[in-house]
Amino acid sequence: MEPVNQCAIPGLPDDLALRCLAKLSHGHHGVLETVSTKWRDLIRSSDFASFKAREGWCGNWLFVLTEGSSNEWVAYDPEADIWHPLPKIPTTHADCKHAGFSCVSVCNRFLVIGGSYVPHDPEFPHQKPSITNEVMQFDPYRKKWSSVASMRTPRSHFACCVISGKVYVAGGFNLSCTRGLALAEVYDPLTDKSCRWEELPPMLNPQMNCLGLSYKGKFYVLSDRVGLPDQKTSEVLSPADRNWCTVEDIWPFSREMQFAAQVIGDDRVYTVVDLGESLIKTRYADKGEWYNVGIVPSVILPDHPRPLEAFGYGFAALRHELYIMGGKVLKWEESGAGRFDIVKLGLVRVCDPSAMPLTWREIKPMCGSSYGSIIGCASLEER
Repeated sequence: MEPVNQCAIPGLPDDLALRCLAKLSHGHHGVLETVSTKWRDLIRSSDFASFKAREGWCGNWLFVLTEGSSNEWVAYDPEADIWHPLPKIPTTHADCKHAGFSCVSVCNRFLVIGGSYVPHDPEFPHQKPSITNEVMQFDPYRKKWSSVASMRTPRSHFACCVISGKVYVAGGFNLSCTRGLALAEVYDPLTDKSCRWEELPPMLNPQMNCLGLSYKGKFYVLSDRVGLPDQKTSEVLSPADRNWCTVEDIWPFSREMQFAAQVIGDDRVYTVVDLGESLIKTRYADKGEWYNVGIVPSVILPDHPRPLEAFGYGFAALRHELYIMGGKVLKWEESGAGRFDIVKLGLVRVCDPSAMPLTWREIKPMCGSSYGSIIGCASLEER
């Protein structure tokens, strides 16, 4: 039995004990809650969450959603080197696969925006997806999901990024406009009580299956045609005057993989290009030329003699490092019969792209149910 009036930390006033516990990052909370009932109740209390929010101690997070996780996100804490599951997103589409959404972090919150919910009922294989304008927000202080202002337009497979604390979206498609949307809008989370996204001027050309990139203070919309010799244009929005323009540029993305780019600072862009082996490339701010930084290491399975190339993995930046997460490999039979097994990976590898040559290290693998292809990933950094 614990004494009723026992201090949270013997010898310290409760306000100082609260401050000490609040400084510990989210990955430690599961262990802390096992210390005592007092600590468990404190860490789960609204006072604890409110104190962390006032101090801005959200911690560093890496959020990942994989194909086999039944729409349950997991999060990584680099300070604790721990992965842990998040509560499930409350949705009316619990039995559907969520795809084509965008996910970003803004104002110490993590947002999952729009996308399509695809039914996977084998008795009705040709059901149309439900495309949504919903926006769900994860609060890292209270560790809860809530709905915030919905987009004006339902959209899936669209461009999205954050510039100066505002969320910009453009393009994509929905059931009314299956060949691409030109519509764009912006959301300021600090004025969410107005419950609306603000409409922006439409793009010059409709875009779908596109990627959003915040680069040098502008919103780049890159379509799935980038990387082709005759497709060198990008739609670019200047938030200051809200004008779109088309610029010629070369982005060396591969169409064979779910392309992604990460910006470290405001001028160093990194991407992974699949050319038989996975190359990490970067570009310098003004030259527009791309350079090889290194390669993503092959995967070594303990019961397979040859290194294997992964596919379907996630790519994210957290603080000054790049993370490669999950994915799959084809494990071929040695008999030469042409048969293979698909092996889902929980492997997570990290490098500092500014330190040459690249030095990779493995960190704790993802939760067991979260192995496999990555559907979405994003980071949240404490400022």
